[in-house]
Amino acid sequence: MSLNLTKPICFFDLETTGINITNDRVVEISILKVFPNGNKESKTWLINPEMPIPPFVSEIHGITDEKVANEPTFKELAPQINAMIKDADLAGFNSNRFDIPLLAEEMLRAELDFDMKNRVAVDVQTIFHKMEKRTLGAAYKFYCDKTLENAHTAEADTLATFEVLEAQLERYDELENNTKFLADFSAHKKFADFAGFLSYTKEGEECFAFGKHKGKLVTEVLEKEPGYFGWLLNADFPLYTKKVLTAIKLRALNNKF
Repeated sequence: MSLNLTKPICFFDLETTGINITNDRVVEISILKVFPNGNKESKTWLINPEMPIPPFVSEIHGITDEKVANEPTFKELAPQINAMIKDADLAGFNSNRFDIPLLAEEMLRAELDFDMKNRVAVDVQTIFHKMEKRTLGAAYKFYCDKTLENAHTAEADTLATFEVLEAQLERYDELENNTKFLADFSAHKKFADFAGFLSYTKEGEECFAFGKHKGKLVTEVLEKEPGYFGWLLNADFPLYTKKVLTAIKLRALNNKF
């Protein structure tokens, strides 16, 4: 079943130096852009992460320091990547918890703004886990009856993810063929930031989801304990989390005037 789209959607996958959203870097990104008329375009880049790739990680995805030594950095490629995704919704396999947060960090480090305000995110892994609870390779075999060759290469994983979603739409009548429904269905608990440090109250106000102020409104904590904001900005939190905190603080200041 073909996707019913009102705007382009970019399926993407990252290979990285590790799984720490704040400190690890992208070494490969593959993007498959699908347009409402059914046209597709794809691009894969190898990236110099400007840090060593741990040998045990290279064993997983096959990308070594030597392989990326002469490749461009993410900052050099960021304008091309941004141009490809800026008008599109996003989709991936475990993308809501890993790929999108890490992509946001890389974009912000490259001094390009990144947010999800005007687009949705479809996490194919969440749909799969809600329906069958397995891995990408198992999903590809289950839904498409194919063996995933070259697993843990960004391009193979990206193409497989796209095929799995189309097969999921074909199999499950309860899945609506539009990205808004799929994004809502594949979403975990809604957070104000990607990393899950800031959540929402029932009234839709941002609150802390960790530490001594867990459950307290961000605006109230920052007003009563101004030094906490400075500590947060200097601590080892993701750049996107700091961006959201800054926006909340500025909004609160503007509301006073």
